[in-house]
Amino acid sequence: MVATPPSLLGESPAFLAALAHVSRVAPLERPVLVIGERGTGKELIAARLHYLSQRWDRPFVKVNCAALPESLLDSELFGHEAGAFTGATRRQIGRIEQADGGTLFLDEIATASPAVQEKLLRAVEYGEIERVGGRTATVDVRVVGATNADLPALAAAGRFRADLLDRLAFDVVTLPPLRARPDDIPPLAEHFALGMVRELRRPLFPGFTEDALDRLCGHDWPGNVRELRNAVERSVAAADPDEPLDHIVLDPFESPWRPATSPIARPEPARQEAPGLPAAPPAPPPALPPAPVPTLDGGIL
Repeated sequence: MVATPPSLLGESPAFLAALAHVSRVAPLERPVLVIGERGTGKELIAARLHYLSQRWDRPFVKVNCAALPESLLDSELFGHEAGAFTGATRRQIGRIEQADGGTLFLDEIATASPAVQEKLLRAVEYGEIERVGGRTATVDVRVVGATNADLPALAAAGRFRADLLDRLAFDVVTLPPLRARPDDIPPLAEHFALGMVRELRRPLFPGFTEDALDRLCGHDWPGNVRELRNAVERSVAAADPDEPLDHIVLDPFESPWRPATSPIARPEPARQEAPGLPAAPPAPPPALPPAPVPTLDGGIL
């Protein structure tokens, strides 16, 4: 089976410029950063970079750096030797070695810890990795990183290695948000609607009403193409299959019986004492009223 680059739908100038950029940089054997808001299709662009390169018939391995804690991410990326830690009964090949000869896609790369960044720098610069437990291996991998963060600002603040950023940013593909390509919303919505109709095994999609298209085009789409897809698919699933789709379900939580928002109670913070001063003594208990004094005639004063 011949691998093909993923299809990306759109005709707006900003989107076509991004695709042209991908086509120019894909054949180069250098790292690439893909920058864009959530839901803009960074993983699809990374796959396109791979399948338009000379590595198209080699592995395309994906790792989400934000999905694992530091210790597990280290082992997942670089592998480990048997006995490297409790429970490591056999050697494990890491994702970087699995991608040997192909492309490694590091999503949410800005969340990688300093220790992982240091090892990534060595892999990008020298093609060497060190498995947890001490064994060194040589790899031939093209790294494509993706993030929605401002990496230069993080590097300036000391929160991302500047030398790693220099190596990864041989070229940077920045994806436009959906609000910057409004003419692409109707064809994208139609594409997602047809896909949902096939999933539901309906014979046809009767289309959108003008009001529905106006609502789609008038929404800001902070979640970009991913949010558009979810909204269209849930709207198709809820609609009458024999009538043009008129109601767009933008908010699945919308309901007259939706619980009112209430703040979550938080415990009061512990009282902090000034450094170098003794802790304040506990407050005395409240004073009790004096006990009644009996008189000689049996009365009470």
